[in-house]
Amino acid sequence: MAAPETSTAAVPTLYTNNTLRNAFGGVLSFFILLLIGVMAFSIRLFSVIKYESVIHEFDPYFNYRVTQFLAKNGIYEFWNWFDDRTWYPLGRVIGGTVYPGLTLTAGTIWWLLNSLNIPLSVETVCVFTAPIFSAFASWATYLLTKEVKGTGAGLTAAALLAMVPSYISRSVAGSYDNEAVAIFALIFTFYLYIKTLNTGSLFYATLNSISYFYMVCSWGGYTFIINLIPMHVLLCIVTGRFSSRLYIAYAPLVVLGTLLAALVPVVGFNAVMTSEHFASFLVFIIIHVVAFVYYIKGILSPKMFKVAVTLVVSVGLAVCCAVIAVLIALVASSPTKGWSGRSLSLLDPTYASKYIPIIASVSEHQPPTWPSYFMDINVLAFLVPAGIIACFLPLSDASSFVVLYIATSVYFSGVMVRLMLVLAPAACITSGIALSQAFDVFTGSIKFQLSGASSNTEVDAAETSSSTAESQTDAVKTEKPEETAKNRPSRKSKKKEREHGEKPSTKAKAEKKRLLALPLESSVISLLLLVLLGAFYVVHCVWAAAEAYSAPSIVLTSRSHDGLHVFDDFREAYAWLRHNTDVDDKVASWWDYGYQTTAMANRTVIVDNNTWNNTHIATVGTAMSSPERAAWEIFHSLDVKYVLVVFGGLVGYPSDDINKFLWMVRIGGGVFPHIKEPDYLRDGQYRIDSQATPTMLNCLMYKLSYYRFVETDGKGFDRVRQTEIGKKYFKLTHFEEAFTTHHWMVRIYKLKPPKNRIRGKTKKSKSKTSSTTSSPKRSGTKKKNPWQ
Repeated sequence: MAAPETSTAAVPTLYTNNTLRNAFGGVLSFFILLLIGVMAFSIRLFSVIKYESVIHEFDPYFNYRVTQFLAKNGIYEFWNWFDDRTWYPLGRVIGGTVYPGLTLTAGTIWWLLNSLNIPLSVETVCVFTAPIFSAFASWATYLLTKEVKGTGAGLTAAALLAMVPSYISRSVAGSYDNEAVAIFALIFTFYLYIKTLNTGSLFYATLNSISYFYMVCSWGGYTFIINLIPMHVLLCIVTGRFSSRLYIAYAPLVVLGTLLAALVPVVGFNAVMTSEHFASFLVFIIIHVVAFVYYIKGILSPKMFKVAVTLVVSVGLAVCCAVIAVLIALVASSPTKGWSGRSLSLLDPTYASKYIPIIASVSEHQPPTWPSYFMDINVLAFLVPAGIIACFLPLSDASSFVVLYIATSVYFSGVMVRLMLVLAPAACITSGIALSQAFDVFTGSIKFQLSGASSNTEVDAAETSSSTAESQTDAVKTEKPEETAKNRPSRKSKKKEREHGEKPSTKAKAEKKRLLALPLESSVISLLLLVLLGAFYVVHCVWAAAEAYSAPSIVLTSRSHDGLHVFDDFREAYAWLRHNTDVDDKVASWWDYGYQTTAMANRTVIVDNNTWNNTHIATVGTAMSSPERAAWEIFHSLDVKYVLVVFGGLVGYPSDDINKFLWMVRIGGGVFPHIKEPDYLRDGQYRIDSQATPTMLNCLMYKLSYYRFVETDGKGFDRVRQTEIGKKYFKLTHFEEAFTTHHWMVRIYKLKPPKNRIRGKTKKSKSKTSSTTSSPKRSGTKKKNPWQ
């Protein structure tokens, strides 16, 4: 009787050990996640530590200005705000043309902190919003990956995303752009979809719709979600994986998510009227047809089921054809067939360069180079294939979604470098799965090799003792009364059958482990290589965060033999405009600098980074491409008083207006045919030296950039183009230099008034008139010219 008592007592002990182990694992996972969040936040603070707490880039300045307005005037004024300082004389309705998620999030954080008597400025909140949400994105990645492959893969993926350079580039402190909160919303929406798919819970389905609504509020990239999830649902249906859980995960998202998306003013009826959303509605019809087929299959006989399926499929095809016909009729009138220009650029990478140069002119809309993949995701590029293979072992609904996610994001990132940001979470998830599986294999092999001999001995001893105990138990049981013995054989036989069935399976598992186990030396070396790979990834990510992506574009630095040089010309120019011009003065520049001019100089601009009116931008491009007099006429008609150009020829700043000038020509020529790009090229080459064309040497952009440039070194050598300029000595007749920054990076010119502009012509005409009238009267007194 001793053996059974011992085995019975061991069960609670084993259960207790497993409970303690799970509890300790949960606490450890919590602290690891906490450290990952701290790491994700702190690695993005290099920009504040090395420079200062300042807003970066161009678009974030508009978001910062809108957040200031929200904090000062409230939510109702924000929705109805008409901004007359942008796109003069058209203006812009801010509440109906902006994705409000980022602004409302930062405004809410600022309001909560001030309610708790933590007096932080709006700028400080805006600067640190992106690092805070990067921690949230890491935790969301953990939840998503955990649903796919377990806790170990989730922790690894979260750690990778916290440091991946592609995400850091858009979430450093000061990068107050829509992607700062949108990536978290994207990952969290995918997590709730997978969670609903695994559980079939309507609660998670409702949360998924709300998360999708937040994503719609935050970024135009929400169309990626509303197309990727229908693709996965269709994939599950085609591969025979339809279930009620799939229906619950998808149907509420389409219905409730679309209704919520239509509440966002910038989206509105586009949620049901544009081609980006039609795939979700088509799959919505298909999943209902399939669900109805499965339903009638369970209540009808096989013969009736065939008849019903024929009827349902026929009606379903007719409905689908009718819906498709209606959709085609809706989009047929649109020249882009209901697709936006950016969406068509993703489907056809050559579309923007052919038809919409304003989209092609944006650097982040260009295709990435191969080195940019290694720069932005580093070693993850080599781990992604292994992660895809691991997703097929075994393939589930959740893992198939990850495979589809990485496949589509790889394609879109290859079309547009900006979408490397969408690739980063998918690469981290698949790489986390690959690393976790690899660690499990190597550590399992080491454990098996180290404990193989001793465990085999213990197993043999345990089997011998258990067989002896069973024989003793049988002997004791035979001495019992017959009526008791009659009741025992059935239980005893069942127990023996279970034991005989379990023993072969246990042996088979042990044999499988032995076959899959790697040699001890190979496992140890592989683990060390993985650790070195991780260390290399960490070093690269820290370097990218500290050096490559932390420098604010508004303050530039360079290192030379005599130390660090800081170029603060942009803020110098905007400060001059703010303090030396009238509040109602209009400033013309290329659209890149519109947001900064409005936010920092508080002056009205003609165009800005919203780029919603191609004709208005083409007008400015035409003025920059025209001769001085024609340009003056265009700017004067727009009530412009100052013209701002960015010039990098003195300090070697390559992102200046001369390098962007051909895009001004192309955009202007797309609306005004008299502007032709070949007129600015010499034998197909863009030149600013003595071989440049007369059209190029006499256009306004050339004159405003190189006016008095020869005075800097006596030669007029351009350090960006690495050549001497072609036209060195010239004067401006319709513009006058108002201000040039210390390093000549920003130059501001003032339009001369019409009186001064026509003075010479009037003087000449008056002198001719006076000479004509005085010729018959040579002896008379000559009338004095009033212009003298």
